[in-house]
Amino acid sequence: MPFETPGESFPGSAFFYLMDVPAAPSDDLALTDDLPPPLDTGAHSDADEPLASASARAFTAIGSGLDKARALQCMTLALYYEAANEPTEGQRAVAQVILNRVAHPSYPNSVCGVVFQGSERRTGCQFSFTCDGSLARVPSRTTWARARSVAAASLAGYVYRPIGLATHYHATYVLPYWASSLQNVGTIGLHTFYKWRGLAGRSEAFAARYRGGEPMAAPHPRSEALTPDSAPDPVLLAQAYEAAKRKAAAQSAAYVPPPPPAYSAAVQARGGDAAFKAENLPQTSGIKAEYANSGRWIGQPSKAPAM
Repeated sequence: MPFETPGESFPGSAFFYLMDVPAAPSDDLALTDDLPPPLDTGAHSDADEPLASASARAFTAIGSGLDKARALQCMTLALYYEAANEPTEGQRAVAQVILNRVAHPSYPNSVCGVVFQGSERRTGCQFSFTCDGSLARVPSRTTWARARSVAAASLAGYVYRPIGLATHYHATYVLPYWASSLQNVGTIGLHTFYKWRGLAGRSEAFAARYRGGEPMAAPHPRSEALTPDSAPDPVLLAQAYEAAKRKAAAQSAAYVPPPPPAYSAAVQARGGDAAFKAENLPQTSGIKAEYANSGRWIGQPSKAPAM
């Protein structure tokens, strides 16, 4: 062996010797179907399907303990009665739709307000379980626990990014009239999700800050009267938002700042407007003059700063 030749080896060189292996026949390099499946780490790869173009801001739960308890109850109710048989990803997607609505000015600024919007009507509620009698069905303990776990994660700041800023969804076995007016962002389980087109669907539109103030985690009292927010049409909501946005932009562009104040001759003699700007306030730091520059960075290490 080469490592056994005197003068061409060193103690322990046998451990570093690699024998030349003859090349394998080309047939042995053919791919086979008995390879193990790739490890799914959950990390996004550029080779995967692209995620939604924009994702929502993480939800921050504030308010009292009662607000947090009501928000958790309302979110759990929505996930259970809307997506109890869906995979975890499907429940996360429904939770993200609810939180996206909370962050949009076109919807109530609370979790329970979004979930039970329109529940005072027999039809036209935003989530069908709030007005079709589904709440009379006793939940399964195991399924409820799973929905509650997903709800708690979403309210703790978990963002389900694949659906981005989706605000609407429907079951795959129905096709509502508004589906063609919104942008389809994908199907998860038995639900297809949509986002608004135009200004209403941009990330800057989802800027409403959550402030707590959760109402009761229960449907609204029944009423046959049509209230302004009982059954909002998604197309009309987008149009109303864009109209309000354009109006606000026009008002901002037309704003004229007020003229500067007119001072009397006596005030002008004392300095006029400069006398009210507080530009010559006394120094109250208490630092002696010889130590004023003690924290300044030395530009040239060879030269100490002037004291």
